[in-house]
Amino acid sequence: MTIRSFDERVDAVRSFTRFYTRKTGVLHEMLLDSSFGLTEARVIYELANRQQISAKQLAVDLGLDPGYVSRVLKKFENRKLISRIISPQDRRQQLIVLTAKGHEEFNELNRRSAKLFGAMLKTLGADEQTRLLDAMNTIKCLLDETETAPAPYLLRPHQPGDMGWIIQIHGRFYGEEYGWDKTFEALVAKIASDFLTNFDPGSECCWIAEKDGCSVGSAMVVRADEQTAKLRLVIVDPRARGGGIGRRLVEECIRFARQAGYHRMTLWTQDNLRAAIAIYKKSGFQLVKEETHHSFGKDLVGQFWRLDLR
Repeated sequence: MTIRSFDERVDAVRSFTRFYTRKTGVLHEMLLDSSFGLTEARVIYELANRQQISAKQLAVDLGLDPGYVSRVLKKFENRKLISRIISPQDRRQQLIVLTAKGHEEFNELNRRSAKLFGAMLKTLGADEQTRLLDAMNTIKCLLDETETAPAPYLLRPHQPGDMGWIIQIHGRFYGEEYGWDKTFEALVAKIASDFLTNFDPGSECCWIAEKDGCSVGSAMVVRADEQTAKLRLVIVDPRARGGGIGRRLVEECIRFARQAGYHRMTLWTQDNLRAAIAIYKKSGFQLVKEETHHSFGKDLVGQFWRLDLR
């Protein structure tokens, strides 16, 4: 179903949160049949995963009212789940630490949580589990605004589900930024399908860039003939640009092509894709020819580039 109006989108998000809170049991007064409410469980989780922290910092990190956090900590203290120590850096400040009993309570809560979500995942096949995790990562990446500095990224070979992401981001980005129609997404889907169907790990590769577990970039090497490799489907999510990911993806593809024994690498792009072209130029590609064409609902100027690998 296509959700068109903003109000309908809001309703859809609310509907999802109602479903998720019911599914995970967080509407129950006590979480996972324990002695902890939902917020109390989150507080003890934070304490278990930090050696020590002040009550003030705990409230800031969780976005909770300091008075409420103080009451939760007082309850924990009465149950001998926490203790307070003097900060070695500032003797005016007290730090909160879990006691041995507190760690026992957390470990039991953690075991029940793992059992609950493990049972949920077991109802799904491996492909469905991958789809679920990809969807959850997408939600996290879209809504997480906590990053204050560029996060490190990694490059990895493609995995099941990656081609779906590549098709989706190409269709969305070029549709929004350049007004290209669905025929472009269809082309990307065909390239991705052909790659999976005919994949030869000795002569072809696909690199995926990840940040915080989210896919943010791709680049692909496919075999044109025994001596020629094609560079295809190079893209970086606009939110991850400026960190050198695009250049690194292209460099890794070139390195792979050389190791695979290719003599040259070619690519096809459009003259208005200036950021991508700048990367190709810096990587040593030379413009071979241009031709006008009408594709993806637009009048375009296609460019053919080549890089000698020997």
